[in-house]
Amino acid sequence: MDALYTAVATATHGREGRAVSNDGKIDLPLSFPVEMGGNGQGTNPEQLFAAGYAACFGSALGLVGRQAKVDVSDAAVTAEVGIGKQGEGFALAVTLRVELPDSVDEATGRKLVEAAHQVCPYSNATRGNVPVELVIE
Repeated sequence: MDALYTAVATATHGREGRAVSNDGKIDLPLSFPVEMGGNGQGTNPEQLFAAGYAACFGSALGLVGRQAKVDVSDAAVTAEVGIGKQGEGFALAVTLRVELPDSVDEATGRKLVEAAHQVCPYSNATRGNVPVELVIE
């Protein structure tokens, strides 16, 4: 793969530190969520992953929609990223909730969402490693 763009970010002190992008557009405090014993005062890797996945999947959906000549510009994607124990370590699970415009029928919407799941780089990166559930709302 020849990269068209490379994002660069540095995190210090793990989940109790800071995440900063090399261009300064991201500069966020990090903390464990309350549910994992933290103070919840900062963001966490799961929230960042959810935001990135939702945005990326929305762009992939727009691409396949344009190719199919179906207007999905008003679609919304919500990514839910769960973290839990798996053996000695931890694992992620993702649910993508896709809200399509009323003008898109169910069968067409399902085809577009499944096609976007094949195109989206986050979907391709997680495939076979992280369970991803697609929900059309």
